[in-house]
Amino acid sequence: MVTDTSAPAAPIRAAAVQLEAEVGDVATNLARIERLVDDAAAAGARLIAVPEFCTSRLPFDVRAHDATLPPDNIALDCFRRLAARHHCWIGGSMLIAENGAIANRYHLVEPDGTVHRHDKDLPTMWENAFYGPGHDDGVFDTALGGVGAAVCWELIRTQTVRRMRGRVGLAMTGTHWWTMPSNWGTAVARGLAAIGQYNRYLSENAPAEFARRLGAPVLQASHCGRFRTGFLLVPGLDRAPPYDTEFVGCTQIVDAEGRVLAQRRTEEGPGFVVADVTPGAREPVQPLEDRFWIPELPLFLRAYWHHQNLCARRYYRSRGRAAGLAAAERHAADRR
Repeated sequence: MVTDTSAPAAPIRAAAVQLEAEVGDVATNLARIERLVDDAAAAGARLIAVPEFCTSRLPFDVRAHDATLPPDNIALDCFRRLAARHHCWIGGSMLIAENGAIANRYHLVEPDGTVHRHDKDLPTMWENAFYGPGHDDGVFDTALGGVGAAVCWELIRTQTVRRMRGRVGLAMTGTHWWTMPSNWGTAVARGLAAIGQYNRYLSENAPAEFARRLGAPVLQASHCGRFRTGFLLVPGLDRAPPYDTEFVGCTQIVDAEGRVLAQRRTEEGPGFVVADVTPGAREPVQPLEDRFWIPELPLFLRAYWHHQNLCARRYYRSRGRAAGLAAAERHAADRR
């Protein structure tokens, strides 16, 4: 049964931001976010989603550790300032160090400054080098009613729908979704072409498929641009060959039935989309699968997931956690 989410009957103008971020440069990325949010608010938006890892894109690159922040930080200050300036709700995630561990923490800030938090449940592939798993349900009680937060591959896991369904009237989401390497030679590119095409399909359709099973509108904010990362080969081995890739998918706003109301493809570059959504939980139009993943992931993607998870967790334990904690301490000292 769908429960009452206390959502308003009236539509609200929503926006989702598409960001081209720098690695580890928090100040520059926040300045870009502020400009885009100001522009979205000028277009009438009062509910604004920014991407996952909004303070830095997150390749396997030691510079990315520099974006790890303490719980009270300049990015949250920026969110609060924008929420007050435009009397809007704004949400996005960033790396946060607290109690000796690091989380990928989604923050939803209300116009009155109230902050709601969700730690992503499972890091994706090399993201495990930078943070650990979260354990909350990602459901917020807000002035808009029940709001859910889901980050990147949380959108394609059934457990995310189960903890939110019937409890939220809309979902705020953001991604950092990359694809296959472009610098490993023609033979590799040809061999991975079908996987790359399917991965792009997954990224572009994830918000709509999630909405169809959740029964609520979804705002999806994405990164865009090309970047270089390191590819982890073996747990404990420092050598990580270069992996040139790009972000895929779309920044989108979809309704509760999965209809795309507005979208901006990653190849269109930074910007935002705007559409009116009506918060409120509805009976889902698509039944939820009785398995871990919502889509049928090919064997290659599942193997890639497990291999990179294993390698990156080892790095986090040996070096990544300490590097992130040190960066957060530096940011905290800068505020004192």
